Amino acid sequence: MPAKASFVAPAAERAAWEAALEERLTEAGFVVTSCEISRDGPWRIEVFGEAEDPEVADAIGAAARLLGRPEPPWAWEKLPDIDWVAENQRSFQPFAVGPFWVHPSHNADGKPADLLPLRIDAGMAFGTGTHATTRGCLEMLATLDRAETSNSADVGCGSGILTIAMAKLWRRPVIGGDNDVEAVEVSRENSGLNGVSDLCRFVHAIGLRHGVLQTRIPYDLVVANILAGPLMELSESFSEAVRPGGRVLLSGLLLEQAGDILAVYRRWGFVLERHVDLETGGAIWRTLLLRRAAG
Repeated sequence: MPAKASFVAPAAERAAWEAALEERLTEAGFVVTSCEISRDGPWRIEVFGEAEDPEVADAIGAAARLLGRPEPPWAWEKLPDIDWVAENQRSFQPFAVGPFWVHPSHNADGKPADLLPLRIDAGMAFGTGTHATTRGCLEMLATLDRAETSNSADVGCGSGILTIAMAKLWRRPVIGGDNDVEAVEVSRENSGLNGVSDLCRFVHAIGLRHGVLQTRIPYDLVVANILAGPLMELSESFSEAVRPGGRVLLSGLLLEQAGDILAVYRRWGFVLERHVDLETGGAIWRTLLLRRAAG
């Protein structure tokens, strides 16, 4: 039976709650949304899926722990028998970001001649390109010199969109990893749909902990569009994996979290090159490009 789980969160915490739940639930076919209850007031966080699915309860509890907040009171509400994932897919329309044209399978018409197509479907795995974090990464990737990106990795690849974008942009092999087995399979399928399966390799890994990822160290570029907490936890391993003068591209963090991220990475020898700020759902998300100091 289709249903909606919902709870109320302060406006300042809405974006963080939504991102944390999307990270855990989108790849499983759930749709996470939010709506403002009153102007400048709290927001209602909503998760659409099957009634009483324990995965939602686990995700809300895990998100609360990640954010350092008590688990909010929430409840299920039964809904009409509608395919909410299909509805979400139909609402996903093509758009341009940087040199890319992101589109779903059901709408491939109208691509501008000078843009690289990225075919990604909503509801398959985290990362369709619509969120400010993914858009920020796509914009930043387009600014990098191909000569400085010979060996690149995408940590937490989700739908594979950033791995695929790098492969298409630079026409060279890129490796992606994710701690979710289904995301790895979706990424492989998407790379085939985009005609770059020969350039993209995807592995099931936590951070960089996989034999294939380890053998390719040192990296010119490590991309990680995840969440602020995991980005801080991975900082030491990234510093060990990136060559002097190499870069990390970090996203999945709110503007107010950027200072903490920078402080951690500076301790491991990274300096800020530039950033991009984009908005999604009323919140500003920052994407950081950091370079590891040489020598």
